[in-house]
Amino acid sequence: MISEKVLRVLERHGLKYREFPDGSTPTAVTAAGMLGVAVGQIAKSILFVCKKNGAFLVVCPGDRKVSSSKLKKVTGEKPRLASADETESLTGFLPGGVCPFGLNGVKVLIDEWLREYDKVYPSAGTSGSAVETTFEDLVRITGGEAFDLTNPLDQS
Repeated sequence: MISEKVLRVLERHGLKYREFPDGSTPTAVTAAGMLGVAVGQIAKSILFVCKKNGAFLVVCPGDRKVSSSKLKKVTGEKPRLASADETESLTGFLPGGVCPFGLNGVKVLIDEWLREYDKVYPSAGTSGSAVETTFEDLVRITGGEAFDLTNPLDQS
């Protein structure tokens, strides 16, 4: 079920969400298949934590992986992947369903590679949901910043 907080953000920006019948899309490949889109259009959200500079939510294409070295350049220090408990505590969402909209105290970093798609699909706050939006609206609505943060899945 989509939270009231997310519903308010979506409504304010004229965005609609979709919930999948099975209730979960455990991978970007599964989500892409259910939506009938390219895997890269699935905007996965991954939380990282830095000792000095706080938490960063990286939103990136489903067919790419976050580059530690690129992320370190942006954050100014070596980040680590947040635990499931940290993710839920800092975002209000469980891993696999982190919605990038309406977050407080978490900096949102959006991978430039999402720009390649007319439409992208971040989570609406559950592992079985998606929101259709554009790269530009994703940046604008989240208050995020765009950087080159990823590599293809077969590279580090």
